[in-house]
Amino acid sequence: MELLKVFLVGGAICAIVQIFMEKTKLMPGRIMVMLVCLGSLLGAIGLYKPFNEWAKAGASVPLIGFGNTLYEGVKESVDKEGFIGLFKGGLTNSAVGISAALIFGYIASLIFNPKVKN
Repeated sequence: MELLKVFLVGGAICAIVQIFMEKTKLMPGRIMVMLVCLGSLLGAIGLYKPFNEWAKAGASVPLIGFGNTLYEGVKESVDKEGFIGLFKGGLTNSAVGISAALIFGYIASLIFNPKVKN
């Protein structure tokens, strides 16, 4: 039952994003930035944590989860180090995910030989 809930929540987030992409003139990059900002905002007002505990990976895997990870990193770093934490907390907290995306993207480019579209 847990897997079904995760699938439905993650699928609902993806469906909402797809509707935004189809029905608005917003570019995909802007929609992605909105999702990251939404995750940060939900974390800041205290709604993301209960949502994530309920939805598990359905909430933490999409970009909303990445936004919350950035927010949590900045919050922790500002509490420990003050103003400088604004600049390093988010990247410190999400370094593993960012590194994995870069490494696996590079490996995929070696395997599939991408070409630039004209």
